[in-house]
Amino acid sequence: MNIGILGGTFDPIHIGHLIVAEEARIKLGFGEVLFVPAGQPWFKLDHNITPAVHRIEMVRRAIADNPHFKLCTIEVERAGPSYTVDTLTMLRKQLGNEASLFFILGRDTLAGLPLWKEPKQVVQLCKLVVAPRLGTKDLKHLETSLPGLPDKVIQLDMPVIEVSSSGIRQRIAQGLPIRYLVPADVEKYITDQQLYLAEPNG
Repeated sequence: MNIGILGGTFDPIHIGHLIVAEEARIKLGFGEVLFVPAGQPWFKLDHNITPAVHRIEMVRRAIADNPHFKLCTIEVERAGPSYTVDTLTMLRKQLGNEASLFFILGRDTLAGLPLWKEPKQVVQLCKLVVAPRLGTKDLKHLETSLPGLPDKVIQLDMPVIEVSSSGIRQRIAQGLPIRYLVPADVEKYITDQQLYLAEPNG
């Protein structure tokens, strides 16, 4: 089975995440897409992040109506910083060699791949499904540090979705509406739990 993996802080999850996941699922024939909320992202160790219990519940609500979308909490359950290579290694052990793993990320995130923990191992464990982002620089430099990378990258042909979690948090803190930026059940949860009323750093 082809399995898509979409990791992220999901603080909060929004329509951009869902659109990219569904586009990838349909175009690449994924049996399912795993949504993997980060525990403590290694690149956000100095940032305030909403407690995992809230982020997990928002993801659960956001994907509830799609039978192909699954919540995976292995990063939250694992102590210490969250590294993609560790997550992929654990998923490979859990799912077995018969599963083909496809890690979904934005083109802007791909640009920083050489800075990740064990980036060569990441590329060996999965193929990379790359969603377009505006203003992303040329990525030819990646071939120098990660030879053979183009063979493991699948460019997702879809419109650019310019919605961000940070932008949503800012709108909430400013008292602006977020209707249609997040699923209705996620918006209700944010309101009920009074999340993001004060914008944290990050």
